[in-house]
Amino acid sequence: MPSITYRSPWRDEETTALGELADKFFAREIIPHRERFEQQHFVDRDVWTKAGDIGLLCCSIPEEYGGGGGTFAHDLAVLEAQARALDTGFGNAVHSGIVAHYILAYGTEEQRRRWLPRMASGEIIAAVAMTEPGAGSDLKNISTTAIRDNDHYVVNGSKTFISNGSQADLIVVVAKTDPSAGAKGVSLVVVETAHAAGFTRGRILDKVGQQAADTSELSFADVRVPAENLLGGEEGRGFGQLMTQLAQERLIIGVSAVATMEVAIAETVAYTKSRNAFGQTIFDFQNTKFVLAECETLAHACRVFIDSCIERHLTGALDTTTAAMAKWWLTEQQCRIVDRCVQLFGGYGYMREYPIARMYADARVQKIYGGSNEVMKDLIARAL
Repeated sequence: MPSITYRSPWRDEETTALGELADKFFAREIIPHRERFEQQHFVDRDVWTKAGDIGLLCCSIPEEYGGGGGTFAHDLAVLEAQARALDTGFGNAVHSGIVAHYILAYGTEEQRRRWLPRMASGEIIAAVAMTEPGAGSDLKNISTTAIRDNDHYVVNGSKTFISNGSQADLIVVVAKTDPSAGAKGVSLVVVETAHAAGFTRGRILDKVGQQAADTSELSFADVRVPAENLLGGEEGRGFGQLMTQLAQERLIIGVSAVATMEVAIAETVAYTKSRNAFGQTIFDFQNTKFVLAECETLAHACRVFIDSCIERHLTGALDTTTAAMAKWWLTEQQCRIVDRCVQLFGGYGYMREYPIARMYADARVQKIYGGSNEVMKDLIARAL
């Protein structure tokens, strides 16, 4: 790595130690099994319980609900370690970074005590079901419904591209409780899959990259969900809840993007210094030096930006506009830097046995999920 003396200001001894623990976990539990996980398109379930056993799940959830009792910086330390390991299969970002915080922020005391401890232990795996076959980033126009019937909601609809979908025990479903009310009719209803007659899991999707990630189709046909599984205590709050929590999701995506850039550059520096062509190392060519100098400068600017966003988020001051800036710009730079690094590997950069090739395939979807980058730019423009 370059001799830059900068250190992220949100890191302290505790988060650093947690990141090092997570590095060892991914080296032991993920990397040796990567090929098998990619072939089956999901990580083994015991990876979740092992992560829970050593405190890598729900790090920022209060101890009274079974979590680590830390700040979101602790979750980010784990998620950065996962990015450094070049793993995109383990769905902890959704589980701990998103779903746990929906429940913490909007759940009743009973809901928190019923679900969060089992999420923190890895006993249950969580997912959030937003996207539909006919509605991607446009959450106002979802067609899945959850209609009240006495003491239950009856859920009907289809969801796609759902992270953790084939294994999820707990799914926060974005649905219309009032189909005539537009965004004001959106609610979040929690489906516990073990007791959900009419709930079916479709195929695990065959993606260009992120092969080990469980990304699935889900269907709901007259699924009866207890009315007390509504999040927020009142119908119609779902869209506002989503918009509030999406800033954190976009921050997570940005953190992953920056960590991946840094690994890509380190891998490329090492490779170009070890390979010879025309009587010198590939690194010794002026073009190589200039490309890597540009990439390193850009990655450092990205690191400073994401750290600023993290600091603001930890104090509750990260606004949705800045989160949108971070999501679109950092993922664009991730794809740009990884692409330039692939070029310096030559033909080997297109071979999946080299980490840079996996980074290339895995990076592209970063510009799509969490709200497409075009939507991010539109959100920013509205604030001008």
